[in-house]
Amino acid sequence: MTTEFLHPKGWKPAIGYSNGVAARGRMVFTGGMIGWTGDCVFEATDFVSQVAQALRNIVAVLAEGGAGPEHIVRLTWYVTSRDEYMSNLKELGRAYKEIIGRNYPAMALVQVVALVEDAAKVEIEATAVIPD
Repeated sequence: MTTEFLHPKGWKPAIGYSNGVAARGRMVFTGGMIGWTGDCVFEATDFVSQVAQALRNIVAVLAEGGAGPEHIVRLTWYVTSRDEYMSNLKELGRAYKEIIGRNYPAMALVQVVALVEDAAKVEIEATAVIPD
C-alpha cells in the first residue's frame, strides 16, 4: 500500500491513532455511520455496542467500493458524550481492533450536543484510499 504515517520527530507517540497519513490511490468516502443495522434498527443502546455497529457499517460500505479496513486513512468521530467515550477506552479498543484491526489512521473526535437520530450516541465518517 502506498501509505505513509506521519509522525514528527521528537513528538510523543500517538496511541490508537496517527497524527497524519499520506496516501495515493482511489479514494472511498463514507457518510456518517451510526450504530444501527442496515435495516435502520438500533439493536443496542450502550455506547460501545453502537460504536462497534458503526464500525461494522463502515467496513460494509467500504467493501462496496472495493476497500477494506486496512485502507482507512481518516476517521472523524462525533459523540454525544465525551465522558462515555473516555470511560470505555479499553472496551472501545477491543471492539476497534476486532473490526478494523491494527490500522490506526488519522482521527478526530468531537463531542456534539445531539445527532440526527435521537437514539444514536456516535456517528463516524471514514476516508479510505485504495492503492493504485
